Amino acid sequence: MAEDKSRNQLLRSLPGVDNLLEYMQKDAWFAEVPRSVRIASAREAIEELRSAILDGALTGEAGSLSEEQVQQKVQKAASQRMTQNLRYLVNATGVIVHTNLGRSRLAAAALESIQTIGAGYSNLEFDLDVGKRGSRYSAVEDLLCEISGAEAAMVVNNNAGAVLLCLDTIAKGKKVIVSRGELVEIGGSFRIPDVMAKSGALLQEVGATNRTHAKDYEKAVDNETGLLLKVHTSNFGLVGFTKSVSLEELVALGEKYRLPVMEDLGSGTFVDFSKYNLVREPTVQESVASGADVVTFSGDKLLGGPQAGIITGSKEILERIKQNPLTRALRIDKLTLTALESTLRLYRDEKRAVEEIPTLNMLTTPAEVLEEKAGRLAAMLKKAGDGRMEIDVAEGASRAGGGSMPLEGLPTFCVRVKVNFISVNQVEQRLRSGCPPIIGRIEEDRFIMDVRTLAEREFDIIIQAFESMLQSQPG
Repeated sequence: MAEDKSRNQLLRSLPGVDNLLEYMQKDAWFAEVPRSVRIASAREAIEELRSAILDGALTGEAGSLSEEQVQQKVQKAASQRMTQNLRYLVNATGVIVHTNLGRSRLAAAALESIQTIGAGYSNLEFDLDVGKRGSRYSAVEDLLCEISGAEAAMVVNNNAGAVLLCLDTIAKGKKVIVSRGELVEIGGSFRIPDVMAKSGALLQEVGATNRTHAKDYEKAVDNETGLLLKVHTSNFGLVGFTKSVSLEELVALGEKYRLPVMEDLGSGTFVDFSKYNLVREPTVQESVASGADVVTFSGDKLLGGPQAGIITGSKEILERIKQNPLTRALRIDKLTLTALESTLRLYRDEKRAVEEIPTLNMLTTPAEVLEEKAGRLAAMLKKAGDGRMEIDVAEGASRAGGGSMPLEGLPTFCVRVKVNFISVNQVEQRLRSGCPPIIGRIEEDRFIMDVRTLAEREFDIIIQAFESMLQSQPG
């Protein structure tokens, strides 16, 4: 009974929105906070306090809430609403193309282009030579053809869109023959069969999950067939008793039956990574040279550019694709286009591309360089600490991420930290809640930071975060 009475008294002591608005009007902290945010924050704070009282999480012997309790809630709510939702963070996970963390970091050249083009007008769809309307695809088509060897090229907003657009153009209402072992899920629960169905193409599976032969494709060809499709399984590996049909074999079959051949590389690359002691991935150049009529791939995975779906292939088919009404719905904007152009220009010199495109640079950094880097970060943390942190360097494995190189564990070095006065889960939560957030992983009761995905400039951010953690609980 006494408990109910106390709860009712607390509920009655909750201030009204007008009272909180009056308080905010007098507090200098809220001077730059718009009125709409103040109102929403007041309502949110009151509702949170009410829920806490009803749940029994908030009690008070005096039967009333202190002004400080209420004001802290309001300021916290306002602060969260004033913070930009899309935020910069520190990726210490060791996953290079991290889908949840924005995939590839852009090269400095791409960032400079975004700043320049975004700040003013541009010739996005204006031909400066003739003074008339032009095509936005001209900004990157010549570059893509130069690098890949294709006759023509264009770009849409992502690779799923590229696949959808190609299938809709080439094989709508017709059968598309594809190996059962290549019907991949491309992320977010979207699967190749789903994209194919939406395009209006009819799926014709052939072979078994682990083994498909050229004769399986050939037996399936009939008058209703519109396309032979190969999907590179870039996001998983199939080992053991396996057999797949090469792109060259499919091209020969396509020529025999006068059928177009398309390859979806998923995470495409212009670089032969085997030269850098990494697993070999098929390059775009090789797929084009094989004679495929269409090759699609992503711009923001192993390519290291912005999110985009790139289509290369024969001029005749690309012209048809460009005329498809879906093209407008899937087109990319000027900022994506300029970032992609700047990234592609770096590929004219592979050495420069590997040095300046962050994704390529992180993928190819030798383990001995990472060991030295991890040692420096560990030394900085030890110097900043006060004996309540256990810090060491250990070997680990990074990942390419983004559905790329699924079987490749990249040798790396990690800094491991244990803070003696709080749990490792609390360490992770505090770093994740910081400004900027620091995202790592937990292993063997230690907070792990893989230096492969850390920029040198981020070391100071990490040091400050741990210093703040120590200061929050004096030793």
